[in-house]
This record gives sequence, C-alpha cells and structure tokens, in this order.
Amino acid sequence: QSLEVALGPIQMTAMTYGTVAPRSETSLVSEVSGRIIKISPNMVSGGFFEAGELLFEVDPVDYQIALDQANANLNRARGELAFAEKDYKRQLDLKQRQSISQAIEDDALKRLQIARAVHQDARSKTAAAQRDLSRTSVIAPYQGRVRNENIDLGQYVSRGVALANLYATDFAEVRLPLQDEELAYLDVSLANESKGTEGQAQVNLTANFAGQPQRWLGEIVRSEGEIDAVSRMIHLVARVTAPYEPQSGQAPLAVGLFVEAEILGRTLENVVMLPRTAIRGEDQVFLIGQDQRLELKQVSVVRRLGDQVIVGGGLADGDLICLTAMDDAVPGMRVRIQDTESMVTLR
Repeated sequence: QSLEVALGPIQMTAMTYGTVAPRSETSLVSEVSGRIIKISPNMVSGGFFEAGELLFEVDPVDYQIALDQANANLNRARGELAFAEKDYKRQLDLKQRQSISQAIEDDALKRLQIARAVHQDARSKTAAAQRDLSRTSVIAPYQGRVRNENIDLGQYVSRGVALANLYATDFAEVRLPLQDEELAYLDVSLANESKGTEGQAQVNLTANFAGQPQRWLGEIVRSEGEIDAVSRMIHLVARVTAPYEPQSGQAPLAVGLFVEAEILGRTLENVVMLPRTAIRGEDQVFLIGQDQRLELKQVSVVRRLGDQVIVGGGLADGDLICLTAMDDAVPGMRVRIQDTESMVTLR
C-alpha cells in the first residue's frame, strides 16, 4: 500500500476519563435548637432549590423573647451608663472646687466603669440574641440539589446536628487524570496565572445515559498543580455550566456519572497522520520515487497515538509513502504500485 502525503493542520487531543462531581457540597447543620415549623417542599432527596430560598424554619418564639429581654437589658444599661457619666462629670466639677474628697471621685469613676462594662455586655447579648433569631431561618447558600435529608415538620432539632447534605448545581466539575507528557499538546498551565478561564482548553464529555449516547461541552478551568510521584499523573479539572439545564434533547450531566473526556489541544500546522506501520525503526519511512524505487527518509515524529503517528518534518506534499510491511525491503529496491493507497509489490 502507498499513501500520498498532504500536509495540513491537525488539532491535538488528549483522551481521559473521570466522574462528575459537584463544585461545592454542604452539610446542613442547625445552629439553634427547637421545633421545625416550616419546611420547603424542595427539601427532599433529589429536590432542586434556588439560592436564597428558605429551606426550613425553627420555631422563633423563644428566640424572639430572648431578643426582647436582651433589648430591655440594653436599654436599662444605656440609662445607667448615662446616669453614671453625668454623676462622674458632676463629681469632677466638685473636685475642681475642692468640695469633695478624692475617695468620692474614685467611687464615681468606679461606678462609671462598671456601667460601661454592663452596657457593653448588654450590647453583646443583644447581638447574640439577634444572631440566634436570624438562624431560626435556614436559607440556601446557592442554587443546588438535596443529596439526602433527615428532617420533618414538627421534628425537634438540636444545635449542631446535621440535617441534610446539599450540593451546588450551577456548574459541575470532572477531575481528569493525564500523563504529564500530554500537557505539551494542551493549552493548560500549572502556573498561577491571572487570565482566569478565558482561553482555556475545551473538553468534550461523552457517556451512555438512559441507553443513549450523550455529549456535553465543558472547559478546563484549573489544574491541581501537583504531579503524582508514583503514577506521574496530573489532574485537570473540567467545568460544565448548568449541568441540570441541558440543551434540547440532551440528558442532564448528573453527579456521579462516569464520562469519557476528549480535551482539545493545540493545532499543529504542516503535519500528516500516518499509520504506525509506515515508520521504519524509530523515525524513518520508505518513500517511493518517480522511478518507483524505495528511498529511506528520516522524518520527525511529533506524537505517537496507538496505531497512528503524527509526522511534522522531513516530508513534502505529494511524497509517496510505502505503507506495505516488507521485511526484505532495502533502499533502491524497485516496487510496483497497483494503485495509490493500495497494494505495493516487489518487482
């Protein structure tokens, strides 16, 4: 067989696999104790919710009473502080006229310092009561989905007890292992660059879902930056936006799905793809000259991909490469070409 060379551009790719994971997961914990009086209908396993949505509410009555008491104590402390300040100022005026002793002034200063401390303590307790009251309403921190939950209306919950696990659905991530040498063909950097995700490598994700082949488009947003000392693997992270809002006819990119990833890399110019059998030794090919004699030509092998190789130097458009494996072939041997890209036989 023979092949006529036609140099052109070839885009590099890297194939790998990974499992879809959420970009963020949260263990939902009640920060106050009390009885559940309201639950969102979306607060069920598999339920979707929006950022800022009320997920559940603990009975706020006791916390409202505590806040009212704290406000009353704060008002009383504020009045006592104002009285202590006025009294201390009056004692200072009397001291300057030498109408009172130093001991009386010291007592007034001590009362002022105590009033200030009581006022500060009351302010802190009021702030704590306000915080506890606000924590009776549990708000979704992001757009997401409920992985699992252990909560029901009327249930009494204790402070610090985990009630549900949530994960974000604004975008999904896939951790993709790669051999470090494959980075040479990708627009991915291990450095801390400020360009963000713009211009990063695109990724085609594919999987069989519900008995049908599915495809999603994502992009590489970062690398983990470390190369495993044993496997020599580095992990890239691909991101897919709105995985649960797919295009028409497309399945959602569900968390936990195992996918195949094709990372699109740099485009090489003036190269040609050859079957691996065309390479003699490490970097040579047999060309068929105009006199139909074999010529051994050294070439530059850019990349080896299974049973194919990409050659980027040493060949020109129109060169005719011998593809037929012939153990006894030597330079200068005459061959007969039955058809281009067909059988080559010795003469």
